Order: sequence, then C-alpha cells, then structure tokens
Amino acid sequence: MFTEKTLLITGGTGSFGNAVLRRFLDSDLREIRILSRDEKKQDDMRKRYHNSKLKFYIGDVRDYQSILGAVRGVDFIFHAAALKQVPSCEFHPLEAVKTNVLGTENVLESAISCGVKRVICLSTDKAVYPINAMGISKAMMEKVAVAKSRNSNSTVICATRYGNVMASRGSVIPLFVEQVRASQPITITDPNMTRFMMTLDDAVDLVLYAFNNGSPGDIFVQKAPAATIETLAQAMTGLIEAPRHEIRIIGTRHGEKLYEVLLSREEMAAAQDLGAYFRVPPDLRDLNYGKFVEQGESRISAAVDYNSHNTTRLDVAAMKDLLMKLPFMQAIAHGEPAHPED
Repeated sequence: MFTEKTLLITGGTGSFGNAVLRRFLDSDLREIRILSRDEKKQDDMRKRYHNSKLKFYIGDVRDYQSILGAVRGVDFIFHAAALKQVPSCEFHPLEAVKTNVLGTENVLESAISCGVKRVICLSTDKAVYPINAMGISKAMMEKVAVAKSRNSNSTVICATRYGNVMASRGSVIPLFVEQVRASQPITITDPNMTRFMMTLDDAVDLVLYAFNNGSPGDIFVQKAPAATIETLAQAMTGLIEAPRHEIRIIGTRHGEKLYEVLLSREEMAAAQDLGAYFRVPPDLRDLNYGKFVEQGESRISAAVDYNSHNTTRLDVAAMKDLLMKLPFMQAIAHGEPAHPED
C-alpha cells in the first residue's frame, strides 16, 4: 500500500514522528512530509536524517490554509499534532481546544477535500472518562473524527488510542534518571497509581494496524501491560544501580487519575477482540434513533471497562525487561549519554 505513495505526519517533529521516520525512511514510500510549527526542530531533523525523501512544511493545524499546501498530493496522513501536557492544557484549556479539536477538524476537512485515502488520528487513554482539559479535548477530537468519517466519501478516517509511551519527551522515565543523576529523591505521586506501559515501536505498530485494518470511524486500542509507579521507580533504580536511592511520595497532582482507562464499559460492550488489539466500531445511528433511548442495551450493564488496574500487571523483574527494550534505557544501563526518545 505504501509503494510510491506520499505520507504526511502532522506534528511530525515529535517522538511519534521520529519513530515513524526510523521505520519508513527506507521503505517504498515516495515522499514523507513533516508538518509542524517548529522550524528549529525541523532543521535538526533535516540534518539528522539527511534524506531527499523527507519534505518539511511549516504550518499550524489551527490554520486551515497553512495545512492545505502540505495535504495536496498526499495519499495518507498520520495526525499526531496535539497539545499533550496535562498542566499546560489545564491552565490554557481553549488552546487545547484550538489545537486538539479545531485543528483535527481542519486536518480532516483538508484531507477529504484533497482526496487523501486514509487518515489515522492519534488519541490517548486520557480521553476515556476524562477529568482534565487535555483528556476532554482529546475525547472531543475522537468525536470529531468519528463524525467526519460518516461523510468522508473516499477518505477512510480511523483513530488509535494508547497509554504512556515510555521514555518519550516529557515522560516520567527521563525525569527519574535526571533526579538520580542530580542526587535528588525520585518523586512519585502515589505508589499504587497504575499506568499502561508502551514503547514507541508499540505506538507505531498500533497506527499501522489501524491503517491496514480500519474501516471508517473505527477506534483501535492495543492491549498493553501496566505497572504501578512504585514498581516503575524500583525497576529504574535497579537498572541504574542505585537500588537504595530515596523515593519520595509527593501525592497526586492536579488532573491525575489513580488509573487510566483505554476502553470504557460502553465501548467494551461493542468492542471486537482481535487478539493483540481491540476494535471499537462507530455508532452509526442518526438523530432519528430509538435504540438506547426508548430501548436499552443489556450488554452495557454487564460490561467492565479496560483499565490499567485490571490489565496484565508487571512486577519489578518484568518492568526491568520492558525498560531494557528502550534505546534510552540501554544507553543509561551502559553508562552512555542518553536523551528521551525523539
């Protein structure tokens, strides 16, 4: 499907965009386009990869006109552009709406008007039962994607939803390493707090699975293990040979949950179990519906959500094994310079 085709990655200078490039620069794709606002990151990327297949577009998903030039002639889009930091979205919720909701509308509308074949929108577990502005804006992004998919003509629009991407920029693993190196206590919020654990390669695999198997309006979730924050901290200190390093509990921060949910119970009632993945088909009712209003659905009453408390739980040894799959942690364990996954 990729032979001689053009792929656009919005927000492509981030962790996900770099992971896709590492996977696809040597593929049969004719061209890979990177759309983002940050000219410095684009210049760094241009020098790092030095590949004529890679094309850069300065633009903002908030601005429909700036997207159009990048979308014309594109076959596929991976839509990763987003505001993702919980605290910044909490203090500037309308900025989250402009990028995550209205920006997605712009990307999808331009894709449909330009005849793009497939668009995969990247979402997060924080969109399920959201309690913070970032999660709420991502939940609305999913609703926009599903609504657009109903009238998208020949453009297939799907979404993926995943949890914590380990060692990505802004994540807790690089923070723990910095704290140990600075002889500061490792700070954890609640030792019993659980989070899904995924690598960047897992995130790319999920998007490719959706790309190859998705129908309009589908949401795909990869089954993922989880660990408590205490287990993660203990595994980290063990790997960097600081097993007695102080771990300080600071309490839950604003906008944080005890556990994350990848599928709500309503979605689990409709989800298809595909082995390593779940597929949630879209609700195809129109505004004249009767089902769930005059009639009920017994499956929902019996369903249980899929969350980081009831998925496979990693112990310290298993967490260490998973961490050592990360290039970041491999470098740390060998005493080499390391940076968060780009």
